[in-house]
Amino acid sequence: MKLSNMNNGQVGQIVSLDALETGARKKLMIMGVLPNTQVRLVRTAPMGDPLQIEVRGVSLAVRKSMAEQIEVECK
Repeated sequence: MKLSNMNNGQVGQIVSLDALETGARKKLMIMGVLPNTQVRLVRTAPMGDPLQIEVRGVSLAVRKSMAEQIEVECK
């Protein structure tokens, strides 16, 4: 499933960032968004973009277009 398809409050594990372009992938990885890392979708903005996620105790805002390229496995 894609990160953008998760429901608010849902927890999953990042499987792959391979669909992202190199620059975007590096930025996310520096912020702790790595494969095999737990991620929680905190909320989605009223217009659907951006999404607030929590990774390793840090809250991040991610564009929906990027979230559509991040593969997660939900628990």
